[in-house]
Amino acid sequence: MLKAAAIQFSSKGDCEANVDNALELADLAVDRGAKLLAFPELCTTRWFAYLMRQGNFDLAETVPGPTTDRICRFAEEKDAVVVFPLFERGGKGKYYNSAMVVDANGALLGVYRKNHVPNVTGWHEKFYFLPGDLGFPVFNTKVGKIGVQISWDVFFPEGSRILALKGAELVVVPTSSAHVSHDRWERMIAGNAISNGMFFLRVNRVGREDKQSFYGKSFCMDPHGELIHRPAGSRDSVHLTEVDLDLVRKTRNEWAFFRDRREKIYEGLGSRLKGADNLGLPAVNYSGKKNCD
Repeated sequence: MLKAAAIQFSSKGDCEANVDNALELADLAVDRGAKLLAFPELCTTRWFAYLMRQGNFDLAETVPGPTTDRICRFAEEKDAVVVFPLFERGGKGKYYNSAMVVDANGALLGVYRKNHVPNVTGWHEKFYFLPGDLGFPVFNTKVGKIGVQISWDVFFPEGSRILALKGAELVVVPTSSAHVSHDRWERMIAGNAISNGMFFLRVNRVGREDKQSFYGKSFCMDPHGELIHRPAGSRDSVHLTEVDLDLVRKTRNEWAFFRDRREKIYEGLGSRLKGADNLGLPAVNYSGKKNCD
């Protein structure tokens, strides 16, 4: 049985203070037996994407880098797997909304880069982040096979299916959700859990930041699409869940979706379908060069 912790907390401003806060809460989780620690989207910074400001690119850091070093040391010391999101500077002017995955021995297993980047009022992410270029990696950790989908990614079921086909047993979903969207997130993640027979651990931001109030309500969904416990509240907290990864195999045997898949009839997913150009969507500029203060 794996004890997983969704660690939600409000931003304290600068990176060092946020990492301090994250690890203080992580200590509590480890003391209570947690072996998988997950944190909210872009948890080292305030939610800067509510506006477009060129100076915010200075918040990005490399992986490996100073934060990576701290997280790797903590993971090794506590013998825990850590999924830790941050604003990544990928080099040559490329920036990503990312999450690093660190094994319980302190080894950096790799990075997941958010593949689907939204652009709506308060979430001007296309100004800052390129779409991920690393696909959908599955990380073989001490506690199990872990996938990551950052926030908006979970509304694209193809990603969840790819992770499942590659052997993922649990998907960590770091988010920065505000307003009254919780029910929609819960229903979408439940659908992904059911159709792929795996666990989803969602961990959301909390607290008032500039133009948004993040509501928390982190939760863990089992392979049947059922909440294991009721979601967390809207304050800084450690949401602990016991996860039986053996249930993944049992569920997939009982609900044999993978056996009954017919890959050849899905070929249209890999090409532009007729009518796809008529959705009425605005064009989006990915350059991230214009100063829009």
